[in-house]
Amino acid sequence: MKKLMTMARQFRDDDNGAAMVEYSILIGIIAAASILVIIAIGGWVGGQFTGLCASLNGHGATGHTACAAAT
Repeated sequence: MKKLMTMARQFRDDDNGAAMVEYSILIGIIAAASILVIIAIGGWVGGQFTGLCASLNGHGATGHTACAAAT
């Protein structure tokens, strides 16, 4: 029992576990922010492409159906 109490005290006093949790949370926040930025940029690019197709209104390059396939 004494050994278990000693191990519990050492675990409580050890800062490595807390640092690991902090770094894990930081990595999670960075990953979530990166995913949100990528989704936002993808939506913006898709909107720009849709706007371009609407502006061309089928009068773009002949033989290409990229606008028709995108809508």
